[in-house]
Amino acid sequence: MKEILLKQHIGSPAKAVVKPGDRVRRGSLLAVPEGLGANVHSSVDGLVKEIKEDRIFVEESVEQSDGFEPISGGDILSLIREAGIVGMGGAGFPTAKKLNIDLKGGYLLVNAAECEPLLKHNMRQILEQPEKTLRGINYAMQSCKAAKAVIAIKKKHEEEINLLLRTLPDFPNITLHLLPDLYPMGEERAVVREVLGILLPPTALPSEAGAVVINVETCLRIAEAVEEKKPSFLKNITVAGKLKKGKEAQVFMDVPVGTTVGELITMAGGIDGEYGEILFGGPFTGTAVSLSTPITKTSGGILVTEPFPDLKGAQTGVLICACGGNMDRMEDLCKKYNATLTAVQACKQAVDVRGTLKCENPGNCPGQAAKILHFKNKGCTDILIGNCSDCTNTVMGSAPKMNLTVHHQTDHVLKTVGMEPMRYLTKSKTVEQLPVNEEGRQIPFPKEEKKQGSSGGGEERRDSGTLDKKEEQKLGTEAFIEEGLFHIRIEEGQDIHIEFS
Repeated sequence: MKEILLKQHIGSPAKAVVKPGDRVRRGSLLAVPEGLGANVHSSVDGLVKEIKEDRIFVEESVEQSDGFEPISGGDILSLIREAGIVGMGGAGFPTAKKLNIDLKGGYLLVNAAECEPLLKHNMRQILEQPEKTLRGINYAMQSCKAAKAVIAIKKKHEEEINLLLRTLPDFPNITLHLLPDLYPMGEERAVVREVLGILLPPTALPSEAGAVVINVETCLRIAEAVEEKKPSFLKNITVAGKLKKGKEAQVFMDVPVGTTVGELITMAGGIDGEYGEILFGGPFTGTAVSLSTPITKTSGGILVTEPFPDLKGAQTGVLICACGGNMDRMEDLCKKYNATLTAVQACKQAVDVRGTLKCENPGNCPGQAAKILHFKNKGCTDILIGNCSDCTNTVMGSAPKMNLTVHHQTDHVLKTVGMEPMRYLTKSKTVEQLPVNEEGRQIPFPKEEKKQGSSGGGEERRDSGTLDKKEEQKLGTEAFIEEGLFHIRIEEGQDIHIEFS
């Protein structure tokens, strides 16, 4: 039985256009929006068994076809609308409405940041379907009259970047912009800032910067709608965590909407023993769900965590951040940690925009010392935070000095898969962009060169930007350059003098 939700988008639930007893095919129209929303289609061949206010139950036929009920429509925008395509990065804004704008030669910014830790399905899509993804970007550009498109992708994804570079010569108006491996680089306004150098206020839309931001999987579904007349009823999903097949994330492509969390976990090998919770989404913005929860067009990750540590009623302050869990989520975590919620503060940069917190400058934090002092004065011994990479770093600049134990809302998730907890910022917030050739096209970074060792035998590898031994001796310590930052390790008792010119 497939349980297909009628609200898989921003707006109101769609209204059913079928009735119990109707036979449907994959792609059959089940419901249409009333106001802001998107069409909902069946993901299976079967029989409509029951219709509720917020969902339709379809009993699957024993045999499933590979085909689907095609959509009809003329231009690209109408095909996107009929297909029921929405933002597949999690927001669920109807794509036809987003692209129904004249950018007058502006930018389509493609969000391929895959911002949340552990998620892998966007990168799998690029590896398996680069051409179709780029064609979808082209169709989206035509719809919103953008002159150029830029794919925002983290620099660490070298294989995916190099594959795109080999494919891009056929798409001269599409380029890449490399992002640092930090959270929340995939936030819409962060993408605009990183790519275009424009910091929008929290209330502004990307259109005020002459841009539209669209998720990379959304572009794939646009290509399917335009080229195959295929409705949107499939979703790419990452499953990771406390699984019998191990900690490595598993990706499932083209999962029918309405498939349950439990079914996908079973496909991934099943849960390995006792667990803490199952998250729908990523470690930062995911919500706790049950095994019976159905996936939608906005689903991304299914994460099974290890059991929660017991804080034994510790007096705990909660720091709410626009980048992480909302108040309901943080209260739920306090209960699961067996912590006593003692005080609540909002991140220094969090601004309330129509009931939702927005960050003034996503990923760049001016400091949280005043908030931490508030928790100390309220008698807290522990604090629970959901901050971004940079904000977490500033929390760690003051909390330990006040003898406050820091817990991050992602701790239990990252520990489950053997990753280091988020605490100090250890990565640069800026990255080098791709070089260009004489024709102005982006090309891969040159491979690191090897130089001949002084002994004459063999070769000595030298990392780019690393000082040699003579330079180290001049400094009297070890120094090196990494990711654009100058690092110096100083032995106790050493003096160091830096001259600025």
